[in-house]
Amino acid sequence: MTERAPLSRKLSAIAESATLKVDAKAKALKAEGKPVISYAAGEPDFATPQFIVDAAAEALADPANYRYTPAAGLPALREAIAAKTLRDSGLDVSPSQVIVTNGGKQSVYQAFQTVVNPGDEVLLPAPYWTTYPEAIRLADGIPVEVFAGADQDYKVTVEQLEAARTERTTVLVFVSPSNPTGSVFTTEETKAIAEWALEHGIWVISDEIYQNLTYEGAKATSIVEALPEIAGQTILVNGVAKTYAMTGWRVGWMVGPADAVKVAANLQSHLSSNVNNVAQRGAIAALTGPQNEAERMREAFDRRRRLIVSELSKIDGLVVPNPLGAFYVYPDVQGLLGRTWGGVTPTTSLELADLILEQAEVAVVPGEAFGPSGYIRMSYALGDDQLLEGVQRLQRLFAS
Repeated sequence: MTERAPLSRKLSAIAESATLKVDAKAKALKAEGKPVISYAAGEPDFATPQFIVDAAAEALADPANYRYTPAAGLPALREAIAAKTLRDSGLDVSPSQVIVTNGGKQSVYQAFQTVVNPGDEVLLPAPYWTTYPEAIRLADGIPVEVFAGADQDYKVTVEQLEAARTERTTVLVFVSPSNPTGSVFTTEETKAIAEWALEHGIWVISDEIYQNLTYEGAKATSIVEALPEIAGQTILVNGVAKTYAMTGWRVGWMVGPADAVKVAANLQSHLSSNVNNVAQRGAIAALTGPQNEAERMREAFDRRRRLIVSELSKIDGLVVPNPLGAFYVYPDVQGLLGRTWGGVTPTTSLELADLILEQAEVAVVPGEAFGPSGYIRMSYALGDDQLLEGVQRLQRLFAS
């Protein structure tokens, strides 16, 4: 008998999402009755605002939502996204330049599929969200990491990007505010990077999913607002998940030049067709309705941000840059490595994360998921009491 043909080599080489893997492990331990506190998942602990839920409930009663709708999204939602893009990103686009996707992850995947050709090099500032390099490889591109450490507030410079650029460089990933670090590029820094990309004809994929979650007066200036001329070679990806506590609703979008959007729309017509209509109706409500509950959640994140930075900074051996966006803190833990804690001497942040889970029953994501070892990501999008209790467990574990 002939041996069965192999599975896809491309897909077999793709790693599982590290953040979801750690979160799943934490939830499994909780199910066993262990008092694990997880800082792993980037998911607000708030309920979706009620007016959004009410809009979805109303949509359930309309038979029009039981049918296929345009693959690129409901016209009303595309209009609402175009209005939000003008309001928050400073870019005036037609609704025809918008594609509604199944969450932000699909928009990221489609963006790379749209502008990456086999063998293209994609400059990927690190630390990076764990999905980016895998999505680049799925598009047959080559991720080229450009690392900026805590001493740079995790923000790459034009000089670093230029040093990494080759004749095969065609795309730059730009993320501000950043997942995993919470860093926010200034308007001047953003403009400088945009001018560099424009000069060299490089596509920019700009992930703006956290643009409405900034603190201390920081503004997440969109790259197309910093330099409007870059819009012709920029794809913006975004969604309702983080700002409106709608992670499970799975509504994201991509915005870009008409020719790029047409290519992506053709892909989506075969890949998934339209996003769930009821969820789209909820997203319309989120974008066009009152923003006071979103602001209340942002204020809660800000309070938690200040608390976790203050408490983590009390641990000798941690360097804790002050994040000005998103809902993550990204401590440099190299000062804890090579030292013995509870009879264990971790030498990598992966080993340190295992130690923390085993001895403090706290789940964090090691830096290896986002680039170089020596760091951990902690989401502060969890309840206030758990947030403080978890950090206090770390303080006890690493007490001198």
